[in-house]
Amino acid sequence: MDLERGGGGGGGSYLDLGKKKGSWWTVVTLAYQSLGVVYGDLSTSPLYVYKNTFAEDIEHSETNEEIYGVLSFVFWTLTLVPLLKYVCIVLRADDNGEGGTFALYSLLCRHARVGFLPNGQLADEDLSTYKKMDGGGTAASLGGAAAASKVKKLLEKHQVLQRLLLILALIGTCMVIGDGVLTPAISVFSAVSGLELSMSREQHKYVEVPVACAILVALFALQHYGTHRVGFLFAPIVVTWLICISAIGVYNIFHWNPHVYQALSPYYMYKFLKKTQRGGWMSLGGILLCITGSEAMYADLGHFSQLSIQIAFTSMIYPSLILAYMGQAAYLSKHHIIESDYHIGFYVSVPEKLRWPVLAIAILAAVVGSQAVITGTFSIIKQCSALSCFPRVKIVHTSSKFHGQIYIPGINWMLMTLCLAVTVGFRDTRRLGNASGLAVITVMLVTTCLMALVIVLCWHRSIFFAVCFILFFGSIETLYFSASLIKFLEGAWVPIALSFVFMIIMYVWHYGTLKMHEVDLQNKVSIDWLLGLGPNLGIVRVRGIGLIHSELVSGIPVIFSHFLTNLPAFHQVLVFLCIKSVPVPYVRPEERFLVGRIGPKEYRVYRCILRYGYRDVHRDDIEFEKDLICSIAEFIQFNISHASGTPERPEKNNDKMIVVGAGLRLCEEEEMNPDDAAGPSNSREIQSPVVRRKKVRFVLPESPSHISTSEREELQELMEAREAGMAFILGHTELKAKSGSGLIKRFAIDIGYDFLRRNCRGPAYAVNIPHASTLEVGMVYNV
Repeated sequence: MDLERGGGGGGGSYLDLGKKKGSWWTVVTLAYQSLGVVYGDLSTSPLYVYKNTFAEDIEHSETNEEIYGVLSFVFWTLTLVPLLKYVCIVLRADDNGEGGTFALYSLLCRHARVGFLPNGQLADEDLSTYKKMDGGGTAASLGGAAAASKVKKLLEKHQVLQRLLLILALIGTCMVIGDGVLTPAISVFSAVSGLELSMSREQHKYVEVPVACAILVALFALQHYGTHRVGFLFAPIVVTWLICISAIGVYNIFHWNPHVYQALSPYYMYKFLKKTQRGGWMSLGGILLCITGSEAMYADLGHFSQLSIQIAFTSMIYPSLILAYMGQAAYLSKHHIIESDYHIGFYVSVPEKLRWPVLAIAILAAVVGSQAVITGTFSIIKQCSALSCFPRVKIVHTSSKFHGQIYIPGINWMLMTLCLAVTVGFRDTRRLGNASGLAVITVMLVTTCLMALVIVLCWHRSIFFAVCFILFFGSIETLYFSASLIKFLEGAWVPIALSFVFMIIMYVWHYGTLKMHEVDLQNKVSIDWLLGLGPNLGIVRVRGIGLIHSELVSGIPVIFSHFLTNLPAFHQVLVFLCIKSVPVPYVRPEERFLVGRIGPKEYRVYRCILRYGYRDVHRDDIEFEKDLICSIAEFIQFNISHASGTPERPEKNNDKMIVVGAGLRLCEEEEMNPDDAAGPSNSREIQSPVVRRKKVRFVLPESPSHISTSEREELQELMEAREAGMAFILGHTELKAKSGSGLIKRFAIDIGYDFLRRNCRGPAYAVNIPHASTLEVGMVYNV
């Protein structure tokens, strides 16, 4: 064991996925890549919009008022929602470069202190990624700051408003998960529906569903390989698809009806609603499908830059979709004899010689769009799990370079099962479209509501701007929402049922987690109890490091006193470890560890808090242990070198915690006992296993500061304890509802939370801990 000086300590690199700045070539490259990742779902919407719109609510008459009215609605919906709302406004509300429902909620939590994480600290606000928005630049006014202050006080004062805000965020999240079930089904099913024009209807009904199911099974079965292995093909596929639908659209416009552009006037929307009335209103549920996938522009913001997504949409996606819808309308305006519903679909407007190539490209584009939605579902479930709103699940990182690419096996097979169920159950795009439309528009409504609060609280604009935003976009989305909800019995019940189930799971888990933390706080042991035990804690101190996991950021967890009561012996170095999430997307490695001392230094008792963002990768390998030991060693060096001449009272020094980086490196070598390394013996005897001894040394950065004797002794003892080994003490706590509790509370705690806790995974760092080094301390709490 020794201490040695070395070059600079390595702390690993940090990939800042915030707002990316670079050359125009970098922006153009990101824009090209975003076509395959972000816009796959939105670009395939022409496959089913007209077919769903004219399914049953309205008829395609000789006057063409219906088809022109639908085209006008599609044009203005694409212009106002994806282009104006998302591209021009919502994309600016990024959380350190991240987007999505939880990014908006995270911003609100930091600006108004309405977060649901129970173990927050003031030190978390010093994180570089915890920065608050600057109030929207020079446009922010004093009146906006006053309005923000009033709204902030209102939210912080009323727990009901905080709970409603959480429920609103969870509803949006649940609908995103439901969209992960419905989008692959309708995209693949609509793409495969092109087979109906090349075979009889009797044959088609026996081919369409099996082919769609086979493609879906293959899609979900390949998820464990990760998108990085085939992702380079996504953008060319979508670009080819966009070129195809644009070229077909231009051909149909000039060949069938060059005057179709007149239908872009909003006057045709008025004529459409005046003629069709209730049927026209109900058909809006089909028109709504033209903006499916728009939310992906904001949700996938973290993988690209704001400018690249804006360039891709305005230069490629928007004009291609408008040309495609205009071309379909031009064709249908000259073809009014509809023998069956599929004669108004996408493929009927494709020239006959091009149908098979277009069909193949459409299927590939549908797979790409489905892939983006599935990976987005994985991502948002990971965020929910990190923020204690979803049970812990197994997360596999499919790429060592891109930490955002993950795979969740359990969720993947659940999505596949549900997706196959709705595909086989519905067997047509009409009901699938009704279900998908309601999920999509609900997420957009949630984004609109949260965005209105962001405008006031984060951008410091006046309430007038927020009210205008929510009234303008909210009224449009509410119109579409009502048209989708009226079709509850025709498929729209599916996202509601799925969201209801996931909402119960998420809320029960969140409620149980909060109750668990409350009882931990109520039963924690004061530090005075620890100080009263003396330097040896009144027990036998054995060699090694004892790592005690707790959710508390202060005080002594009750499991420690419970352990000492039954087994009065413990390790020479004690570390109380708390792994918590903070409402930011990422925490830089040099800011991750927050280390402090409990009691005088002779006690050798430390507290270490690890902070992760909701998109961070939790370390669960041997490097985690090394980083933990190095953080304590650096704290020892910093604490002693900065100590003042007058000693502080231990009680006051207990709360003093510092952020430590990667100034130290830990080198470990395994040594084998020479007596155990003898050659094989011919005698028949039982030999003990070879014992390998671990040699530990710290590599200190070059520093002019001198290491004091007490500092060296404490570091030496830490190294000796590390060489002796590390034991992990985990709390195995059970919650039980008190006698006399209400029926709902007993169901949530005794049945719901208990079932979820028993079937979810343990803490991430504990996955690879050897069972021989783990000790669980059981506790039962009545709440």
